[in-house]
Amino acid sequence: MGLESDEASVDSISLFVVLLCVSILFGHLLEKNRWINSTIIALLIGFGTGGVILLLTQQTSSLLFKFNEQLFFNYILPPIIFNAGFQVKKKQFFHNFTTIMLFGAIGTLLSFGVITAGALICFKNLDVGFLDTADYLAIGAIFAATDSVSTLQILNQEETPFVYSLVFGESVVNDATSVVLFNVIRRFEVSDSSATVALQFCGQFLYLFVASTLLGSLVGLLCAYITKKLYFGRHSTDREIAVMILMAYFSYMIAELFNYSGILSVFFCGIVMSHYTWHNVTESSRITTKHGFATMSFIAETFIFLYVGMDALDVEKWKFVLHSVGTSVGVSSILLGLVLVGRAASIFPLSLLANLTKKDPDEKIDFKQQVIIWWAGLMRGSVSMALAYNQVFGILTKPLLRLLVSPTVLHSNTGLSELTGQKSMTLPLLGIGQDSDSAMARNIARKSTLHMLFTTPTRTIHYYWRKFDNAFMRPVFGGHFAHSPGPTSQGEIRQGD
Repeated sequence: MGLESDEASVDSISLFVVLLCVSILFGHLLEKNRWINSTIIALLIGFGTGGVILLLTQQTSSLLFKFNEQLFFNYILPPIIFNAGFQVKKKQFFHNFTTIMLFGAIGTLLSFGVITAGALICFKNLDVGFLDTADYLAIGAIFAATDSVSTLQILNQEETPFVYSLVFGESVVNDATSVVLFNVIRRFEVSDSSATVALQFCGQFLYLFVASTLLGSLVGLLCAYITKKLYFGRHSTDREIAVMILMAYFSYMIAELFNYSGILSVFFCGIVMSHYTWHNVTESSRITTKHGFATMSFIAETFIFLYVGMDALDVEKWKFVLHSVGTSVGVSSILLGLVLVGRAASIFPLSLLANLTKKDPDEKIDFKQQVIIWWAGLMRGSVSMALAYNQVFGILTKPLLRLLVSPTVLHSNTGLSELTGQKSMTLPLLGIGQDSDSAMARNIARKSTLHMLFTTPTRTIHYYWRKFDNAFMRPVFGGHFAHSPGPTSQGEIRQGD
């Protein structure tokens, strides 16, 4: 019996590997198509494969194997989130840090509140009587989370660097905020809605958020210190690559072990490792890790969407839906409407608030960019939202972006795309936009620190962080020294600052 089970497992894995290869192949062939992207291709292939399996098994199952929740959280998700932190253009991310945190943290809480309140009111009218207060809060936390995997698929970093930075950064902070919210909800007895419980709830949320960030950063610094002091590369590049991979995975698992947010921990571990550790290894290890982490993330993303496509035809789910069609359609419609409204409530008012704090017109978020950010955050990976919603949003994304992004922006980035190659994985290595640092340094030299702190707080903090980083952090943990802000030489390859 055990042997038959092992053989069936090998057959399922072999077929899934074939499907991964087919998805990658069709994704490459349809790269230029304006109506479809690699996400939709994987969904459709998974959906078609699920239909074939459903027919072959006489409508008993549409899946090659049952998806284990621990498989996703322990093995599939970490490479995706770590690569997001490792590949991030830190200059863009931290330059827009205030806006990103506004959307990712405050915006998620607003969306959480709208969805929770809406579900609490509307579901009672549908007589969904098996949900208590904790369930409604959990629904709000789950559907307030944007799908970072989908979000990273819809924008081109070369075409819209500012919007890409906001969407990318917000998606990760949003996921982390939602996960922390969900964990706090599970820990608390929320049937008592007293002020004390609310304060404890907020305190626990802040504690988990800060603790997860610090834990991931500390693991990243530990890895940087080890690679700098021991310098594995003089004997074997394999060892230093192995240390980076294992320490990255360790940051996720140690956070989960202590019931922190593994997503937030591994993301900041990736940022710290790209800032320090990446510069401590040999050149061949830099190239290997850069492409290796991106490849693992890409395969994991494709795997997820293939399974989502198959799971859309899951027999057990459809039996439940068909048992109460009216209630199922009503719940799905209400959740879709709440996601739309909650997303709007978290983007448009906060964009107005962010624009009030910015004096430079180029740094303000115009209405078209707000619509793009709103639309990008509508993506959900949950099968409960129905595969049809994911398909519609994904198919309309490329035409919508072409409509909203100004032709001048697209035209101005054509040369860059041709020079570096479309979606090249080496693009985040190129130091672009360093002239702004030089101008910033000159402005700070002319004006007082206090005046600069109030007028341009983000740039001022970034400038003095650079000075602190060069004086204290880099001598201990390694990294590329920025002796003076200025343009990078044409041939120099850098991890995106």
